Parts: sequence; C-alpha cells; structure tokens
Amino acid sequence: MDTAFLANLLLVVDSGSMAEAARRIGVTPAAIAQQVQALERELGVPLLVRAGRTVIPTEAGRRVIERARALVRDAADLKAVALTDEPSGELRIGTITTALLSLLPDALAGFSKAFPQAQVLIRAGTSMELYETLQRGELDVAICLHPPFALPKAYDWHLLREEPIVVLAPMALADVDPHTLLAREPFIRYDRSLGGGKQADQYLRAAKIVPHELFELNSLMAIAMMVDRGLGVSLVPDIVSPLTTSLDIVRLPLPAPVERRRFGLLWHRASPRARLIKGLMTCAEAVLAREARQQ
Repeated sequence: MDTAFLANLLLVVDSGSMAEAARRIGVTPAAIAQQVQALERELGVPLLVRAGRTVIPTEAGRRVIERARALVRDAADLKAVALTDEPSGELRIGTITTALLSLLPDALAGFSKAFPQAQVLIRAGTSMELYETLQRGELDVAICLHPPFALPKAYDWHLLREEPIVVLAPMALADVDPHTLLAREPFIRYDRSLGGGKQADQYLRAAKIVPHELFELNSLMAIAMMVDRGLGVSLVPDIVSPLTTSLDIVRLPLPAPVERRRFGLLWHRASPRARLIKGLMTCAEAVLAREARQQ
C-alpha cells in the first residue's frame, strides 16, 4: 500500500475536496481520484462519499483514516531516521499567532538558509491547542506559552522570551500614569481565554481597577492598531514585531510587579526530527540576540 496515497486521502478529508487537495500538492483532481480508487480496490470498501460539493468519509473510511494518520506519520518518521545525517526532511511547526507575526518569519529565513532541503509545515493555534496537537503526534515542535502545569518528562522545553505585561497607549498619552490610563480611558481588552489576557485580567483585579471596556479581542496586532487609531488603551504582553514599529504607540511599564508571559519551543524528547528542531531553536535565538542588540 502506497503511503503517499494514504497521505493524499487524508488531505482530501481534511480539505473536504479532491479539487482542493489536488491544488495543494500540484496535481489534477483526476489523479487524486485515481489514488483514492486504488486504495478502495485494495481495501475492498468505499472510503469516501459525496455530500453536496464536498466529500466525507464513509464509516469504513473513518476507521481507515484513523489508522492512516499513524501510518503516514510513522512513514515520515522512518524517512527522517534514514536521513539522520542529512539536513532534510519535513518539520511540522505549530505556533501561537503572536510568534507567527513577530519572531517566526525571521527565524524561518535563517532556517531555510541553514536547511535548504527541509520542508516546513506551519499551523497556528492557541498554546493549549498546539500542546494537544503535539501530544497526538501531528506536530514536531510548538512555539507556544509554557503550559500552566508541569510538563511530562517525555517533552523538552526551551524558553525563547519572557514578555512583561505593559499598558499600550497612544503616544500622546505617554506622560500619564499607567493606572490612571487604565481607569480613565476606553479599554481594549486582550482575550481572557488566552494566557496574556488572563494575566492582564488578574493584574486589573489585584490593582482594583475596573476599566471602561470597549472591545475584547484575541489579536495583539489588531489591538495595537486600534490603540494607534486613538480608540483606547490596552494591557497586553510586550511583544516585539515589525508590524508595530510604524505605529504611534507607547508601551508603559506597570508600577506593580507582574508575572511575565513565557513562550518558547516545546517538542517530544525522542523526536526523529531533533536536528531540525535544534536548528530552528538556533535560528530563533539568533533573531532574539539581534533584537537585543538593536534595542
């Protein structure tokens, strides 16, 4: 059984369409259909059925797909082991959105030069989503916040950056006391379901500040743009991103101590892609060192 056919079957199921699966890998929909038919002949059962404009797995297809994910992953791992001495293979990276819009692009620029034969797949999500995906074996490494619990010994963690919580305000308000701004100005809240948003909410409660809430958003970049437009102030992790350098905003430190947001690399200790993961770590550290020198 051709594992490439199984991988393309999974792509059809995940994308919901043979045409979309074909577009993603650069073949014709007819070629994908032929591969699925070959699998159906070999297994002796129909795997997919049409549902309007999409395709969905049959009951037998669901059982096959559940096992196929592990088979495809194991085949990729076997290839990675065989290529241990070569800087190649696929690296599946999960990342929180703020890292995707700040650290990761520059880190990947260095990574692609150091490992030109490596293929990279990137998936964005929340830290907990990425941790769960990593546990299922669907990612090789996650760039995420440190989970709020002790990590199992099977995982390695490397801290990349600690970010203090700061008041984000228009530059015209740079001389105003941060607590005064939080209590007086319209408040753009960072999503409380996210790590940085929880920290900000805990700080406000501890300081007994009840802000005049305007919005609650899960995008730090969108919050920064709204502050730049004069819509209000916010309490957010102090991220470093080229997307915010042109904005007319100021980051004001808080008068009381607050726990920093910690994010870094998380991966399985026994990963066959350890060399690529360490390479990504080295490139990320180089970006952070360059940022420190510029500051």
